[in-house]
Amino acid sequence: MSLKARRSSWTSKLFEIPNSVAGAVRAAGALGVSMVTVHSMGGAAIMAAAVDAARAFPELRVLALTVVTSMTDADLADIGVADPAAEQVIRLARLAGKAGCHGVIASPQDVAALRGTLGSDALIVTPGVTLAGDSPAEHARPGTPRAAVAAGASHVVVGRTVTRATDPAAAFRLVRSSIVP
Repeated sequence: MSLKARRSSWTSKLFEIPNSVAGAVRAAGALGVSMVTVHSMGGAAIMAAAVDAARAFPELRVLALTVVTSMTDADLADIGVADPAAEQVIRLARLAGKAGCHGVIASPQDVAALRGTLGSDALIVTPGVTLAGDSPAEHARPGTPRAAVAAGASHVVVGRTVTRATDPAAAFRLVRSSIVP
């Protein structure tokens, strides 16, 4: 695995009617964005529209957000989802796969189950990554970079651990060394 800090173009998480999502994906592709995120809870039509729009841009990957890392089982129950987050993540990942998405965004805690469900080619991007001992902030289902990669994550998203550090470069080196000995 090659680890390097990279500024990658990202769009906001798209959650709109399929035609609007497709338009946003085409605009992102025209700007050279490498990955776009759609909400899988929007359903198969939204994800399929995004995938179809991305076909014009060979480097553009469509990722489906499964369950936001700040959500707990109780939060899901509040919106009418009776199943635990871990089950909802797998259900939505399967739906994303059927819609043609290149991968998913999910908690580091979900990676092993997702890798088994989606196979080795799917991208699994994990926000909610913090170093051991760091505050998980608002992430209800966090994990360490090492655990996420060991479970099969293709990408880890490290935010506050680096951006809020007194010395961001040193914090990044610490994250990197936690993954690659």
